[in-house]
Amino acid sequence: MKIVILDGHCANPGDLSWEPLKEFGELVVYPRTSADEVVSRIGDAEIVMTNKTVLDAAVLSQLSNIKYIGVLATGFNTVDIDVARSRGIVVTNVPAYSTDSVAQMTFAHILNITNRVAHYASQNREGRWSAGEDFCYADTPLTELAGKTLGIVGLGNIGSKVARIAMDFGMDVFAFTSKHISELPEGIQKTTMKGLLAASDVLTLHCPLTDTTRNLINRDTIALMRRGAIIINTSRGPVVNESDVAEALESGQLAAYGADVMCSEPPSADNPLFKQPHAYITPHIAWATREARTRLVKCAIDNVKAFMDGSPVNVVNP
Repeated sequence: MKIVILDGHCANPGDLSWEPLKEFGELVVYPRTSADEVVSRIGDAEIVMTNKTVLDAAVLSQLSNIKYIGVLATGFNTVDIDVARSRGIVVTNVPAYSTDSVAQMTFAHILNITNRVAHYASQNREGRWSAGEDFCYADTPLTELAGKTLGIVGLGNIGSKVARIAMDFGMDVFAFTSKHISELPEGIQKTTMKGLLAASDVLTLHCPLTDTTRNLINRDTIALMRRGAIIINTSRGPVVNESDVAEALESGQLAAYGADVMCSEPPSADNPLFKQPHAYITPHIAWATREARTRLVKCAIDNVKAFMDGSPVNVVNP
């Protein structure tokens, strides 16, 4: 059995181990793989593991030996699961490994915006506080979260965790979700998307990328929000129209945008959001705490073991 990991670097830059996979066959690990290298690198491998390397219909049509694809992530839009199903290829993912880490990053963005942590830390490295006359100074507005409204799009594991943290901060929590109102935890109020946009002081996105959610946040939907609202995106970049968000920041319709994801990754240097002082972008690292990556690698290895034992788990294309 030959096992190929196409892009192992982000999940495991060297502080974790793929060694247990060698129990199941010959293992080849690539740190990253370009589109024109995918077919040749997979070759006659039966097991392929990928994080962001695309395995679409065109790629899969050139590979006759694959029996299993392990996605090193929760989202699996990098794999054409319909083609895989038609070929009898089992595709698995790694669910819920990063819930706590992504929720933590969500609030890292929110608190950076409301409390301007990076702003003041940067100023004080340059001596601003040391040169002051008072015991403190504030040259920006500072905002308390208690009593504000948090709107959540998508109430899965991460959205639910974010809701619990928000309630601990004293926020009112509304959600746009497919869940029935009877399934919602106490304290979360279900509403329509239009109602969510109108109510939210902070809107945070925790939905998968689908045809329905692509460009969900755009010029028209932003116009329905109260002026000076904040948007946080730790879901998928294309859920928002980045040009429209930049325009809303420029006009003041949005006070700030915090994102850990972008439409193109890595993003173009001329992305309009980089010109906006109130756009705060982190490089898709919410999932990448060592604790979360440890869970990811362990689950990915366990998925392979279950497949080899004839009882696959976490299958996304049954």
